[in-house]
Amino acid sequence: MTGAGGRCATIAAMSWDVVGHDWAVELLRRDLAHDRLRHAYLFVGPEGVGKRTLAGEFARALLCPASQAPCGQCRHCQLAARGAHPDLFTVAPVVSGKKVRAEKIKIEPVRQLIYDLTLRPVEARRRVALLIRFDAANDEAMNAFLKTLEEPPANVVLLLTAESADALLPTLVSRCEVLALRPLPLAAVQDALITRWLAPQAQAELLARLSGGRLGWAVRALSDPAALDERRQKMDDLRRLVAASRVERFAYADRLARESSTDRLQATLDLWAGFWRDTLLTAAQAAAPIHNLDYADDVRRIAGAVPLDALHAVLAGLRRTHDLLDRNVNARLALEVLLLDWPYLK
Repeated sequence: MTGAGGRCATIAAMSWDVVGHDWAVELLRRDLAHDRLRHAYLFVGPEGVGKRTLAGEFARALLCPASQAPCGQCRHCQLAARGAHPDLFTVAPVVSGKKVRAEKIKIEPVRQLIYDLTLRPVEARRRVALLIRFDAANDEAMNAFLKTLEEPPANVVLLLTAESADALLPTLVSRCEVLALRPLPLAAVQDALITRWLAPQAQAELLARLSGGRLGWAVRALSDPAALDERRQKMDDLRRLVAASRVERFAYADRLARESSTDRLQATLDLWAGFWRDTLLTAAQAAAPIHNLDYADDVRRIAGAVPLDALHAVLAGLRRTHDLLDRNVNARLALEVLLLDWPYLK
Protein backbone atom coordinates (compact mmCIF):
# COMPACT_ATOMS: atom_id res chain seq x y z
CA MET A 1 0.00 0.00 0.00
CA THR A 2 1.28 3.48 -0.82
CA GLY A 3 1.81 5.65 2.23
CA ALA A 4 0.89 9.32 2.64
CA GLY A 5 4.40 10.43 1.76
CA GLY A 6 4.31 8.35 -1.43
CA ARG A 7 0.93 9.86 -2.40
CA CYS A 8 2.24 13.38 -1.86
CA ALA A 9 5.26 12.70 -4.02
CA THR A 10 3.07 11.33 -6.80
CA ILE A 11 0.73 14.33 -6.66
CA ALA A 12 3.71 16.70 -6.74
CA ALA A 13 5.22 14.92 -9.70
CA MET A 14 1.89 15.06 -11.55
CA SER A 15 1.66 18.87 -11.12
CA TRP A 16 5.12 19.25 -12.65
CA ASP A 17 5.70 18.27 -16.28
CA VAL A 18 8.34 15.71 -15.28
CA VAL A 19 8.33 11.95 -15.79
CA GLY A 20 9.84 10.14 -12.82
CA HIS A 21 12.33 11.60 -10.32
CA ASP A 22 9.47 11.99 -7.80
CA TRP A 23 11.89 12.29 -4.88
CA ALA A 24 13.60 15.29 -6.49
CA VAL A 25 10.31 16.99 -7.38
CA GLU A 26 9.10 16.55 -3.80
CA LEU A 27 12.33 17.96 -2.35
CA LEU A 28 12.17 21.05 -4.56
CA ARG A 29 8.45 21.53 -3.98
CA ARG A 30 8.93 21.43 -0.21
CA ASP A 31 11.84 23.88 -0.34
CA LEU A 32 9.59 26.29 -2.22
CA ALA A 33 6.47 25.70 -0.11
CA HIS A 34 8.32 26.18 3.20
CA ASP A 35 10.39 29.12 1.95
CA ARG A 36 13.70 27.40 2.61
CA LEU A 37 15.19 27.77 -0.82
CA ARG A 38 18.89 27.34 -1.34
CA HIS A 39 20.52 30.03 -3.44
CA ALA A 40 21.89 27.42 -5.86
CA TYR A 41 20.92 23.93 -7.03
CA LEU A 42 23.06 21.61 -9.13
CA PHE A 43 21.34 18.84 -11.15
CA VAL A 44 23.75 16.09 -12.21
CA GLY A 45 23.29 12.86 -14.15
CA PRO A 46 23.82 11.20 -17.53
CA GLU A 47 23.01 13.01 -20.77
CA GLY A 48 19.27 12.82 -21.49
CA VAL A 49 18.26 11.71 -17.99
CA GLY A 50 16.00 14.75 -17.40
CA LYS A 51 18.21 17.38 -15.73
CA ARG A 52 17.19 20.26 -17.98
CA THR A 53 13.50 19.33 -17.83
CA LEU A 54 13.49 19.21 -14.03
CA ALA A 55 15.48 22.42 -13.70
CA GLY A 56 13.13 24.14 -16.16
CA GLU A 57 10.05 23.06 -14.23
CA PHE A 58 11.61 24.26 -10.99
CA ALA A 59 12.36 27.60 -12.66
CA ARG A 60 8.68 27.93 -13.63
CA ALA A 61 7.65 27.10 -10.07
CA LEU A 62 10.03 29.71 -8.68
CA LEU A 63 8.49 32.39 -10.90
CA CYS A 64 4.83 31.35 -10.49
CA PRO A 65 2.85 33.13 -7.71
CA ALA A 66 0.31 30.29 -7.25
CA SER A 67 0.27 28.27 -4.04
CA GLN A 68 0.59 25.04 -6.07
CA ALA A 69 3.30 26.24 -8.43
CA PRO A 70 3.76 25.94 -11.29
CA CYS A 71 0.10 26.42 -12.18
CA GLY A 72 0.79 26.41 -15.92
CA GLN A 73 -1.90 29.04 -16.53
CA CYS A 74 -0.60 32.37 -15.26
CA ARG A 75 1.40 34.91 -17.23
CA HIS A 76 4.61 33.91 -15.44
CA CYS A 77 4.25 30.22 -16.33
CA GLN A 78 3.39 30.95 -19.95
CA LEU A 79 6.27 33.38 -20.41
CA ALA A 80 8.71 30.97 -18.75
CA ALA A 81 7.50 28.10 -20.94
CA ARG A 82 8.30 30.21 -24.03
CA GLY A 83 11.67 31.30 -22.62
CA ALA A 84 10.46 34.89 -22.66
CA HIS A 85 10.14 35.72 -18.95
CA PRO A 86 12.08 38.92 -18.11
CA ASP A 87 13.28 37.40 -14.82
CA LEU A 88 14.46 34.08 -16.28
CA PHE A 89 17.96 33.91 -17.75
CA THR A 90 19.53 30.98 -19.57
CA VAL A 91 23.17 30.30 -20.38
CA ALA A 92 23.90 27.21 -22.48
CA PRO A 93 26.86 25.84 -24.43
CA VAL A 94 27.50 26.84 -28.02
CA VAL A 95 28.88 24.26 -30.44
CA SER A 96 32.00 25.39 -32.24
CA GLY A 97 34.78 23.92 -34.35
CA LYS A 98 34.74 22.02 -37.63
CA LYS A 99 36.89 18.93 -37.18
CA VAL A 100 36.93 18.95 -33.38
CA ARG A 101 33.42 20.09 -32.49
CA ALA A 102 32.79 20.83 -28.84
CA GLU A 103 30.16 22.50 -26.69
CA LYS A 104 31.60 25.39 -24.72
CA ILE A 105 30.37 28.12 -22.40
CA LYS A 106 32.65 31.11 -22.70
CA ILE A 107 33.20 34.01 -20.35
CA GLU A 108 31.14 36.67 -22.17
CA PRO A 109 27.60 35.29 -21.55
CA VAL A 110 28.56 34.48 -17.95
CA ARG A 111 29.69 38.06 -17.35
CA GLN A 112 26.42 39.35 -18.82
CA LEU A 113 24.46 37.01 -16.55
CA ILE A 114 26.38 38.18 -13.48
CA TYR A 115 25.40 41.76 -14.30
CA ASP A 116 21.73 40.89 -15.04
CA LEU A 117 21.38 39.14 -11.69
CA THR A 118 22.39 42.29 -9.80
CA LEU A 119 19.26 44.08 -11.06
CA ARG A 120 15.89 43.94 -9.31
CA PRO A 121 13.21 41.53 -10.58
CA VAL A 122 10.96 43.01 -13.27
CA GLU A 123 7.73 41.03 -12.72
CA ALA A 124 8.33 38.05 -10.43
CA ARG A 125 9.37 37.84 -6.79
CA ARG A 126 12.84 36.69 -7.76
CA ARG A 127 15.23 36.27 -10.66
CA VAL A 128 16.15 32.77 -11.80
CA ALA A 129 19.20 31.70 -13.79
CA LEU A 130 19.44 28.42 -15.72
CA LEU A 131 23.02 27.40 -16.49
CA ILE A 132 22.75 24.39 -18.79
CA ARG A 133 25.67 21.95 -19.08
CA PHE A 134 27.87 24.18 -16.91
CA ASP A 135 30.53 21.47 -17.03
CA ALA A 136 31.13 22.81 -20.56
CA ALA A 137 32.24 26.17 -19.15
CA ASN A 138 35.92 27.00 -19.38
CA ASP A 139 37.91 27.71 -16.21
CA GLU A 140 37.67 31.47 -16.74
CA ALA A 141 33.87 31.32 -16.85
CA MET A 142 33.66 29.05 -13.79
CA ASN A 143 35.96 31.25 -11.75
CA ALA A 144 34.04 34.36 -12.73
CA PHE A 145 30.75 32.80 -11.66
CA LEU A 146 32.16 31.52 -8.37
CA LYS A 147 31.94 35.00 -6.86
CA THR A 148 28.19 35.08 -7.59
CA LEU A 149 27.76 31.69 -5.95
CA GLU A 150 29.70 32.78 -2.89
CA GLU A 151 27.83 36.09 -2.51
CA PRO A 152 24.56 35.74 -4.42
CA PRO A 153 22.36 38.81 -4.89
CA ALA A 154 19.11 38.93 -2.96
CA ASN A 155 16.05 37.28 -4.54
CA VAL A 156 18.12 35.18 -6.96
CA VAL A 157 18.07 31.39 -7.41
CA LEU A 158 20.72 29.69 -9.55
CA LEU A 159 20.00 26.37 -11.28
CA LEU A 160 22.96 24.53 -12.82
CA THR A 161 23.09 21.25 -14.72
CA ALA A 162 26.09 19.03 -15.46
CA GLU A 163 26.70 15.41 -16.33
CA SER A 164 29.09 15.05 -13.40
CA ALA A 165 29.99 17.20 -10.44
CA ASP A 166 33.59 16.06 -10.87
CA ALA A 167 33.86 18.21 -14.01
CA LEU A 168 33.16 21.37 -12.00
CA LEU A 169 35.35 23.29 -9.58
CA PRO A 170 35.00 21.70 -6.10
CA THR A 171 34.39 25.11 -4.55
CA LEU A 172 31.52 25.66 -6.97
CA VAL A 173 29.90 22.32 -6.16
CA SER A 174 30.21 22.90 -2.42
CA ARG A 175 27.99 25.98 -2.68
CA CYS A 176 25.12 24.13 -4.35
CA GLU A 177 22.42 21.74 -3.27
CA VAL A 178 23.29 18.72 -5.43
CA LEU A 179 20.53 16.54 -6.89
CA ALA A 180 21.90 13.41 -8.60
CA LEU A 181 19.35 12.08 -11.09
CA ARG A 182 19.48 8.42 -12.06
CA PRO A 183 18.12 6.65 -15.15
CA LEU A 184 14.48 5.62 -14.96
CA PRO A 185 13.31 2.00 -15.07
CA LEU A 186 13.09 0.88 -18.69
CA ALA A 187 9.40 0.09 -18.24
CA ALA A 188 8.74 3.69 -17.17
CA VAL A 189 10.50 5.03 -20.26
CA GLN A 190 8.60 2.66 -22.52
CA ASP A 191 5.25 3.57 -20.93
CA ALA A 192 5.96 7.31 -21.24
CA LEU A 193 6.88 6.97 -24.92
CA ILE A 194 3.62 5.16 -25.61
CA THR A 195 1.23 7.25 -23.52
CA ARG A 196 2.73 10.73 -23.86
CA TRP A 197 4.53 10.61 -27.19
CA LEU A 198 2.27 8.01 -28.89
CA ALA A 199 5.15 5.77 -29.97
CA PRO A 200 4.26 2.31 -31.34
CA GLN A 201 4.82 -0.52 -28.86
CA ALA A 202 7.78 -2.10 -30.65
CA GLN A 203 9.55 1.21 -31.22
CA ALA A 204 8.96 2.29 -27.63
CA GLU A 205 10.48 -0.94 -26.32
CA LEU A 206 13.53 -0.59 -28.56
CA LEU A 207 14.11 3.06 -27.68
CA ALA A 208 13.66 2.36 -23.97
CA ARG A 209 16.33 -0.35 -24.16
CA LEU A 210 18.69 1.84 -26.21
CA SER A 211 18.21 4.79 -23.86
CA GLY A 212 19.32 2.88 -20.78
CA GLY A 213 16.61 4.70 -18.82
CA ARG A 214 17.34 8.17 -20.21
CA LEU A 215 13.91 9.41 -21.28
CA GLY A 216 15.23 12.62 -22.83
CA TRP A 217 17.48 10.62 -25.14
CA ALA A 218 14.60 8.35 -26.13
CA VAL A 219 12.28 11.26 -26.90
CA ARG A 220 14.90 12.96 -29.08
CA ALA A 221 15.52 9.72 -30.95
CA LEU A 222 11.77 9.26 -31.48
CA SER A 223 11.43 12.73 -33.00
CA ASP A 224 14.55 12.48 -35.16
CA PRO A 225 14.25 9.65 -37.71
CA ALA A 226 17.55 10.72 -39.29
CA ALA A 227 19.39 9.87 -36.07
CA LEU A 228 17.86 6.39 -36.00
CA ASP A 229 18.74 5.93 -39.68
CA GLU A 230 22.34 6.88 -38.94
CA ARG A 231 22.41 4.42 -36.02
CA ARG A 232 21.12 1.68 -38.30
CA GLN A 233 23.79 2.46 -40.89
CA LYS A 234 26.59 2.31 -38.32
CA MET A 235 25.25 -0.92 -36.85
CA ASP A 236 25.07 -2.45 -40.33
CA ASP A 237 28.65 -1.27 -40.87
CA LEU A 238 29.67 -3.13 -37.71
CA ARG A 239 27.98 -6.29 -38.94
CA ARG A 240 29.91 -6.07 -42.24
CA LEU A 241 33.21 -5.19 -40.57
CA VAL A 242 33.19 -8.38 -38.51
CA ALA A 243 33.36 -10.32 -41.79
CA ALA A 244 35.61 -7.83 -43.63
CA SER A 245 39.22 -8.38 -44.66
CA ARG A 246 42.12 -6.33 -43.33
CA VAL A 247 42.19 -4.21 -46.49
CA GLU A 248 38.45 -3.53 -46.23
CA ARG A 249 38.81 -2.53 -42.58
CA PHE A 250 41.64 -0.13 -43.46
CA ALA A 251 39.51 1.44 -46.19
CA TYR A 252 36.55 1.85 -43.83
CA ALA A 253 38.72 3.44 -41.12
CA ASP A 254 40.09 5.93 -43.65
CA ARG A 255 36.63 6.86 -44.94
CA LEU A 256 35.11 7.19 -41.47
CA ALA A 257 37.97 9.39 -40.25
CA ARG A 258 37.67 11.70 -43.26
CA GLU A 259 33.89 12.00 -43.18
CA SER A 260 33.29 12.46 -39.46
CA SER A 261 34.12 15.09 -36.84
CA THR A 262 35.55 13.90 -33.54
CA ASP A 263 32.24 14.07 -31.69
CA ARG A 264 30.52 11.99 -34.38
CA LEU A 265 33.34 9.45 -34.34
CA GLN A 266 32.93 9.09 -30.59
CA ALA A 267 29.16 8.73 -30.99
CA THR A 268 29.81 5.85 -33.42
CA LEU A 269 32.16 4.22 -30.92
CA ASP A 270 29.47 4.52 -28.23
CA LEU A 271 26.94 2.80 -30.51
CA TRP A 272 29.36 -0.02 -31.23
CA ALA A 273 30.19 -0.36 -27.52
CA GLY A 274 26.50 -0.93 -26.83
CA PHE A 275 26.40 -3.77 -29.34
CA TRP A 276 29.56 -5.43 -28.00
CA ARG A 277 28.24 -5.02 -24.45
CA ASP A 278 25.10 -6.90 -25.47
CA THR A 279 27.28 -9.59 -27.05
CA LEU A 280 29.38 -9.95 -23.92
CA LEU A 281 26.31 -10.22 -21.68
CA THR A 282 24.80 -12.84 -23.97
CA ALA A 283 28.03 -14.86 -24.13
CA ALA A 284 28.30 -14.73 -20.34
CA GLN A 285 24.63 -15.78 -20.01
CA ALA A 286 23.97 -12.75 -17.83
CA ALA A 287 20.44 -11.92 -16.71
CA ALA A 288 20.67 -8.28 -17.85
CA PRO A 289 18.52 -7.44 -20.91
CA ILE A 290 20.24 -6.52 -24.16
CA HIS A 291 19.73 -3.01 -25.56
CA ASN A 292 19.92 -3.60 -29.31
CA LEU A 293 16.80 -5.70 -29.72
CA ASP A 294 16.71 -5.20 -33.50
CA TYR A 295 20.16 -6.82 -33.78
CA ALA A 296 19.47 -9.67 -31.37
CA ASP A 297 20.22 -12.36 -34.00
CA ASP A 298 23.66 -10.86 -34.69
CA VAL A 299 24.34 -10.54 -30.98
CA ARG A 300 23.58 -14.23 -30.42
CA ARG A 301 25.57 -15.34 -33.47
CA ILE A 302 28.72 -13.46 -32.47
CA ALA A 303 28.33 -14.34 -28.78
CA GLY A 304 28.37 -18.00 -29.72
CA ALA A 305 31.54 -17.69 -31.79
CA VAL A 306 33.83 -15.30 -29.90
CA PRO A 307 35.52 -16.12 -26.54
CA LEU A 308 34.74 -13.94 -23.54
CA ASP A 309 38.29 -12.61 -23.27
CA ALA A 310 38.14 -11.45 -26.89
CA LEU A 311 34.86 -9.63 -26.23
CA HIS A 312 36.39 -7.92 -23.21
CA ALA A 313 39.32 -6.87 -25.42
CA VAL A 314 36.97 -5.34 -28.01
CA LEU A 315 35.24 -3.23 -25.36
CA ALA A 316 38.58 -2.17 -23.89
CA GLY A 317 39.73 -1.15 -27.37
CA LEU A 318 36.63 0.98 -27.88
CA ARG A 319 37.19 2.79 -24.58
CA ARG A 320 40.85 3.32 -25.41
CA THR A 321 40.06 4.72 -28.86
CA HIS A 322 37.43 7.04 -27.41
CA ASP A 323 40.04 8.43 -25.00
CA LEU A 324 42.65 8.77 -27.75
CA LEU A 325 40.27 10.86 -29.84
CA ASP A 326 39.82 13.16 -26.84
CA ARG A 327 43.58 13.73 -26.99
CA ASN A 328 43.44 14.61 -30.71
CA VAL A 329 45.46 11.65 -31.97
CA ASN A 330 45.35 10.73 -35.66
CA ALA A 331 41.80 9.41 -36.04
CA ARG A 332 42.54 7.16 -39.01
CA LEU A 333 45.38 5.39 -37.23
CA ALA A 334 43.35 5.00 -34.03
CA LEU A 335 40.45 3.47 -35.97
CA GLU A 336 42.76 1.14 -37.91
CA VAL A 337 44.23 -0.26 -34.70
CA LEU A 338 40.74 -0.65 -33.22
CA LEU A 339 39.29 -2.52 -36.21
CA LEU A 340 42.33 -4.76 -36.71
CA ASP A 341 41.83 -6.09 -33.18
CA TRP A 342 38.21 -7.06 -33.82
CA PRO A 343 37.46 -10.78 -34.29
CA TYR A 344 37.04 -12.04 -37.84
CA LEU A 345 33.86 -14.02 -38.56
CA LYS A 346 32.36 -15.12 -41.84
